[in-house]
Amino acid sequence: MKKIAAIHDLSGYGRASLTVAIPILSYMGYQVCPLPTAILSAHSEYRNFRSFDLSDQMRGIIDHWKELDLQFDALYSGYLASERQMNIVSDFFDHFGNDRNFILVDPVLGDHGELYTGMTPNMVKGMRQLCSKAKVITPNLTEAALLLDKEPGSATTCKETVNWCRSLSDLGPDYVIITSAPSGTAKKVATIAYNRKDGRTWRVSSDYVAATYPGTGDAFASVITGCLLNDDSLPEALERAVHFINMGIKATFGYDHTPLDGMNQEKVLHYLNESLPYFTYELIS
Repeated sequence: MKKIAAIHDLSGYGRASLTVAIPILSYMGYQVCPLPTAILSAHSEYRNFRSFDLSDQMRGIIDHWKELDLQFDALYSGYLASERQMNIVSDFFDHFGNDRNFILVDPVLGDHGELYTGMTPNMVKGMRQLCSKAKVITPNLTEAALLLDKEPGSATTCKETVNWCRSLSDLGPDYVIITSAPSGTAKKVATIAYNRKDGRTWRVSSDYVAATYPGTGDAFASVITGCLLNDDSLPEALERAVHFINMGIKATFGYDHTPLDGMNQEKVLHYLNESLPYFTYELIS
């Protein structure tokens, strides 16, 4: 069974980070090996949440994994709470990354044009360094702007977003996937992926639903990780991840549901192992 080292925080309440990644990747048939960065009473969008930093414990866990000579098929990082943790993860990538596996970085920095609470300009620099060591990065539009030192919200067209993908690929990753990208219509939202190796860019559009759920970015990056580890092509992985998120949002939106609780992914996990009903991905110039 293929193994994935998942470097995320763990929230006691609310669907985010490890409580999202573990069920998705386990359902897809992988062994998830969590390296917790912090324990949260509830995810960070809840008021007055408690957070317990595990930076010291991370070092001990990593040292033991080195003693065991563990090998992973994928290294997958998400939310990191400090510059120190970014340095720890950078060292982790250096030790456990090799030619037989791949690194996916979900550069969790902000959304809706703003940095998340607790994020600093130096942490943006640290995340930029981690992205340089990854094969795949999955920023949303705000995070892409931050990584490129651009004004969030300044990419308003598909063409501008494609240019951002190419600029981000100059950091080092082979695949750059930007979510929440402009689609050209208010009824759709686009996800755009660039393959630096062959120079091709792909787009998948989905219905816009007027709802926001924490953890959907974690779910998206988790599905991408699982699909690529299954040797799916980039556009196939993109299609399945977008389809899963779209179905999950629609399954949640119809209920009297507290949005902060997150997307009701338990109802749609079966889509991960079913044939997609159709392919909508487009090759764009």
